[in-house]
Amino acid sequence: MSTEARERREQLSAELRDEPAESFGQLAPDQLATLADALKRQRESRAAGLNEAAEEALKLVPALARGPVRRILFR
Repeated sequence: MSTEARERREQLSAELRDEPAESFGQLAPDQLATLADALKRQRESRAAGLNEAAEEALKLVPALARGPVRRILFR
């Protein structure tokens, strides 16, 4: 396995938070990088969506309590 392929596989492992299956070894380094980037973008998108939903939910809390509730929930 080339150095580039090993680096890309490590990048994919980091995004998966686990070792990829052996079959991923058949992918080219650029394919591994594309997959890792797609996983990273998806995770960031979900995190942004969750943040938006949390902020929308806080609008249901009375204005005076929002600050303390935000600090409790989002330390």
